[in-house]
Amino acid sequence: MSDPASFYEQVGGHATFQRLVDAFYRGVALDPVLRPMYPEEDLGPAADRLRMFLEQYWGGPTAYGEQRGHPRLRMRHIPFHVDPDARDRWLRCMRAAVDDAGLSPIHEATLWDYLERAAHAMVNTFEPNRAGAPGAPTPDGRPIL
Repeated sequence: MSDPASFYEQVGGHATFQRLVDAFYRGVALDPVLRPMYPEEDLGPAADRLRMFLEQYWGGPTAYGEQRGHPRLRMRHIPFHVDPDARDRWLRCMRAAVDDAGLSPIHEATLWDYLERAAHAMVNTFEPNRAGAPGAPTPDGRPIL
């Protein structure tokens, strides 16, 4: 008896995760709170990291671990101001991406359950965010002028 196909394979593999991540980052690029959290001018490297992470998590290629090691999601997000507003904005962008992915109801529910729990776990402050406001720091510590 063979093992059942992984979630990654069941939902369509790389192409599905690429579409999901591309749609997500289209929303991030337009969000005044989320966009400043990405220090790279180009969101491409962040999109690649998220896609590789999700693919690995759901049973696909292990490129994320090979290139970056253990995910350590909380540790990797500590430098950023992730308050409930940022979490909710992230979830709105991701919800739109998941809705566009065309997954079956059971796959959509499974993926969304994980994404919601992960987003809630990344909250690291309840202090109000001043992202985008004059004098507010960017992720590299420089103030926005």
